[in-house]
Amino acid sequence: MLDILLRNVRLPDGRTTDIAMADGLVVHAGAGARAVEIIDCSAFLVLPGAVDMHVHMRGGARESRKEDWGTGSRAALAGGVTLVVDQPNTDPPLTTVEALRARVREAERDSLCHFAVNAGAVPGAPLRDLFREGAMAFGEIFLAPSTGAGGITAGEMGGLLAEIHALGAPVTIHAEEVKGVPGTDLASHGMSRPAEGEIRAIRKAQELAPRGMRLHFCHLSTAGAVDASAPHTSEVTPHHLLLSQEDFPAGDPRGKVNPPLRSSAERVKLLAAWDRARVLASDHAPHTREEKGAGFTRAPSGMPGVETLVPLFIPKVLSGEITPASLIEKTSVNPCSVLGIPAPGFRPAQRADFALYPKEVTMIRARDLHSRCGWTPFEGREAVFPSTVILGGEVVCRDGDFTRGNPRWFPGRGYHP
Repeated sequence: MLDILLRNVRLPDGRTTDIAMADGLVVHAGAGARAVEIIDCSAFLVLPGAVDMHVHMRGGARESRKEDWGTGSRAALAGGVTLVVDQPNTDPPLTTVEALRARVREAERDSLCHFAVNAGAVPGAPLRDLFREGAMAFGEIFLAPSTGAGGITAGEMGGLLAEIHALGAPVTIHAEEVKGVPGTDLASHGMSRPAEGEIRAIRKAQELAPRGMRLHFCHLSTAGAVDASAPHTSEVTPHHLLLSQEDFPAGDPRGKVNPPLRSSAERVKLLAAWDRARVLASDHAPHTREEKGAGFTRAPSGMPGVETLVPLFIPKVLSGEITPASLIEKTSVNPCSVLGIPAPGFRPAQRADFALYPKEVTMIRARDLHSRCGWTPFEGREAVFPSTVILGGEVVCRDGDFTRGNPRWFPGRGYHP
């Protein structure tokens, strides 16, 4: 007998079928059969579980008051994200084998969703050992300083890229330039990290990369940066696609993020570049309300977003503004392709991770979200949250109730236990 049967699933190509699951995988797409649980999906938009390849889950002994794997993974599942990739600018940073092992153990103990962990790439770090220990990728490598991380020089970047390329490992890059003094409001913050500098940093990384190396550029903030990143892969975020400087009071630290929010006109151009960007990721940075309320210059850069990553775009699917296939590509297929891991999906032998979205639009309210940070930059925005989330062929979230299924660690392809 099957574990779960999803009946009347409308596929991205318009066909309707049944999806059968057993032992954590899709085993059949077609006429239904007997199952322990049968779910009629006629009233739902069914998507494969999203892969958010850019989150900062915090946690650890030094950051216990902030987000941790328990609260962060709960937020992920509540938004239809079934696999997250944690970034290495933790405290302590993930630049040693011991720190990486401890981070994986912490996630194995507390995470409710699948997870992977990136390793930091800084001069002197044992990159080969980190890759063999299970690091999914290296980076994000910072070409300019940001919250919790210092930038590296072009010479250091060239050496690191050569070593990473020799390992055959994926690499992700935070491309920015910082000029002048730090900003004291959103406009001056944007001028201190200009859009032109982002493009120059992208081109510098491309020049430094060995021939044939594939780069992935994180959280690009303008259409020009997306175009400059080609033929490499690029990532965009909901906050750069949907928010602009004009959406916040001039000195509001809640709008402070790196790269900065751009003008409304620039945001419209970035959204028009939807088809040219490969990946949609949140850059989930769950700084608390207290930290964000410390004044503009002292407040850290970053915004929470893993729970709202996909729900913000379901209304655009329902209205026909974007296609279901394009959202699936950016949140499931392409992230897995960049990282070299199997993607969830509707075909037999694919991972049985799914989210069922009702076709009714609601409003985002911070009080309804699950991150410990306690706020969202998308307060009052339209969204559709999943009513049911399936992880590895098991229902792990239904109408706000969570059950611990069988989340697992996805080590990188260099893993050698």
